[in-house]
Amino acid sequence: MAMNDQMLAVVQQMENERGVSREVVLTAIEGAVKSAAEKNINVTKDVRVVIDRKDLSVHVYDKLVCSDSDVGPGFISSRMAARFNKGIPVPDGETIEIELPASKLGRIAASMSRQLIMQKIRDAEKTNTFTEYKDRVGDIVSGTVSAISHRDMYVTVGKTEMFLPAKERIPTENFHVGDAIKAIIKRVEKQAKGPGVTLSRSDPKFVEALFRLEVSEIADGIVEIMGVSRDPGYRAKIAVRTANENVDPVGACVGQRGSRVRTIVDELGGEKIDIVRWNEDIRQYVAGALSPAKLESIEVDPDEPNTVHVVVAADQYSLAIGKRGQNVRLTTKLTGWHIEIKKSIATASFEVQKAEAIKELADMFSVPISVATEIANAGYLNVEGIADEDEASFIAATGLDEVQAKGVYAAAKAVAAFTSDASAEDSED
Repeated sequence: MAMNDQMLAVVQQMENERGVSREVVLTAIEGAVKSAAEKNINVTKDVRVVIDRKDLSVHVYDKLVCSDSDVGPGFISSRMAARFNKGIPVPDGETIEIELPASKLGRIAASMSRQLIMQKIRDAEKTNTFTEYKDRVGDIVSGTVSAISHRDMYVTVGKTEMFLPAKERIPTENFHVGDAIKAIIKRVEKQAKGPGVTLSRSDPKFVEALFRLEVSEIADGIVEIMGVSRDPGYRAKIAVRTANENVDPVGACVGQRGSRVRTIVDELGGEKIDIVRWNEDIRQYVAGALSPAKLESIEVDPDEPNTVHVVVAADQYSLAIGKRGQNVRLTTKLTGWHIEIKKSIATASFEVQKAEAIKELADMFSVPISVATEIANAGYLNVEGIADEDEASFIAATGLDEVQAKGVYAAAKAVAAFTSDASAEDSED
């Protein structure tokens, strides 16, 4: 059954447009023809399809039982069997494989459903994609945005379409069809309904991969990345160390005049990056990770495992905690230790303490000084005071707009969970 022109067109299209090898395409078409041929009531399930690799002609063979007493699908008379066997008689009950003429198959196999062929080829593509990328999880790839649907994006890398779901995107950035994009390979699935390769830009490993790509000392193994924590689009912390006394691991990552880290920050859309020097002494490690806040003391809790108590001056408290608890939260994730931060015993007057509290509240919750003043005037001078109150009472006492008050209250509860409740922190991680 000759199908040279149609076959050649399909093969060339798959090779040129989708990067699928000729052998994979031909094997897929053989499977499609077999499936189509089996739909014919005059063909058995032992049908075999072979495409000649030189002239692309299709040959279909079926296995029949020689019998003069039984007739119908799967049987052949002795006379016909001998004809197909070059005149040599075939004993009754034995099988013989014969090539079927195109007329025997009918239109189903002769025309072959393009949909069936394409399905077979898509299956082969998925197998190829899985084989090519299964060992590249964590690698950075560069591609082009080919489609966007409800913030889910499809990215073409070479001739392979990959998937970047909305939850794996950096929330502060926007892309359009045709834009160039970098991401890491997060997952490769063999039996995926859609694209089998899932990408990510929000995963902490993306930051790690960017540093490995940009900093030659990391790529060469001179500087080692010890951990990464991240609030995608806003801030990240990366801990590094080296065994080479002649190399400054932090300086190597920063680069001359900040060139290396600036390149990474630009790729992440302005996300701030803190580069921390790793230290086996957890107190020094935490102190570096909480920078730029200046700490008065750090003590390891003798009773609670993986817990440190940090004391800071009142004017350093909001800096140590960070907006909405970001700084302490990222430090906790980076070090793996629960961190409790408290202010040192205040000696200033109440008015000075109140003024400092208002400034801290404004900075922490990103609200105007006037709003922070209303909160302080209601008697709430710190996060703990807000978090210990019930929401309705807080809203009523402050007299703030309900939406704004609920936002501040929720943020206070979240910060309190990270700074004073170790079990809550552990369950979140």
